[in-house]
Amino acid sequence: MNIQELLNRTDRFAANAGCRITEVDTEHAVAEMLVTTGHLNGGNVCQGGALFTLADLAIAALMNCRGQLTFGINNSIMFVSSAKEGDTLRAEAVFVYNHPKIPSVEVRVTNQDDRLICHVTGMGYRKSATVPTDV
Repeated sequence: MNIQELLNRTDRFAANAGCRITEVDTEHAVAEMLVTTGHLNGGNVCQGGALFTLADLAIAALMNCRGQLTFGINNSIMFVSSAKEGDTLRAEAVFVYNHPKIPSVEVRVTNQDDRLICHVTGMGYRKSATVPTDV
């Protein structure tokens, strides 16, 4: 089973938030989410935690794509514009540096019009274990 199928099945938090990985290879990963009323905050725009969850799923897919278990150790998010109900969001993660132990990634989250919604940077820690394949 590839990392896309595995994380779409086992990352229950992201799945419950409506996030799905749609592309993964050794250079980039993409996750997508449709903004629904359940994602909206009190200002009637997409809540920051939903945006972070989407970006984090793309980060996880990219950092774990070779089967070595990698966990996030530091992330930063910069909100640029708001996402609204009905927007289809795309988070694309690419390596800044694919270090064997501490990889770094950047993610651009855009809407269906390619408008930048937020920018996320992430750093991970690669363990000696492989990605678990059982739930």
